[in-house]
Amino acid sequence: MSGGLVALLDDVALIARAAAASMDDIGAAAAKAGAKAAGVVVDDAAVTPQYVRGLTPDRELPIIKRIAIGSLRNKLLIILPVILLLSQFADFLLTPILMLGGAYLSFEGAEKVWAKVSGHGHGADEGPKDEKTVVAGAIRTDLILSAEIMVISLNEVADQPFFARLVILIIVGVLITLLVYGAVGLIVKMDDVGLNLARRDGAGTARFGRGLIAAMPKLLTFLTVVGTAAMLWVGGHILLVGTDELGWHPVYSFVHHLEEAAHDATGALGGVVGWLVNTFSSAVIGLVVGAVIVLVLSVTVHRKKAH
Repeated sequence: MSGGLVALLDDVALIARAAAASMDDIGAAAAKAGAKAAGVVVDDAAVTPQYVRGLTPDRELPIIKRIAIGSLRNKLLIILPVILLLSQFADFLLTPILMLGGAYLSFEGAEKVWAKVSGHGHGADEGPKDEKTVVAGAIRTDLILSAEIMVISLNEVADQPFFARLVILIIVGVLITLLVYGAVGLIVKMDDVGLNLARRDGAGTARFGRGLIAAMPKLLTFLTVVGTAAMLWVGGHILLVGTDELGWHPVYSFVHHLEEAAHDATGALGGVVGWLVNTFSSAVIGLVVGAVIVLVLSVTVHRKKAH
């Protein structure tokens, strides 16, 4: 009896060790997948603050919270089931679907550029924003960025069993959402922090607070520009890589050769310069594709609405 109990305890200990090792593997894989998607995470954090420009301060965090919940819903209830099913049964559809999202991001970025150039944009100074419209627009854009984050993460753990992939992608989705929208919340409330510091007694603290208040409008304007550039870059990069994966190689090969040439010509800075060349090329592709879509819509859908 005692021998059977010892054997049972040994089995339980073995199972516990295997489970702990499995969780360690899942944690490591989740960290690797999240790190691989870091570039898109930065883009997501740069894009989002523009949606709360022009809102009253007391509505900024509630709006960001609603966008964050929508982002989590995007990742876990829409994107995750779709990409897991497609990766299991029809992985050839992942690239075309992602490219449609890339085209939409390129369109959004090009539309913002056109609005700025033509002077017909909807700026923050044109009156109060409709919160429902703001949240819906932000969640639509997030859907594309989140899809790329999740697909990049999926590619990093494609060799894992189905259940492990599911757990890893849930961890990545939740942590990245908390990271992005936590950072966005801090960014948009920094002026309130500055105001609080400016009221303190210490001269240095008060001066720092006033500096924060003065810097925030410039930072938000800068992030709006970066966010638009990020839409073009990410959208163009999705299209660039997608065309190559679907068998049409000329554009990808051309950009790859440019990147390699820049890398080889700049020595120790080669990695950074090569990345910049690839990023700039992707943004140009996004701008061109987006501009074509804007033009097509302006002479079809928008013209019909005008009549």
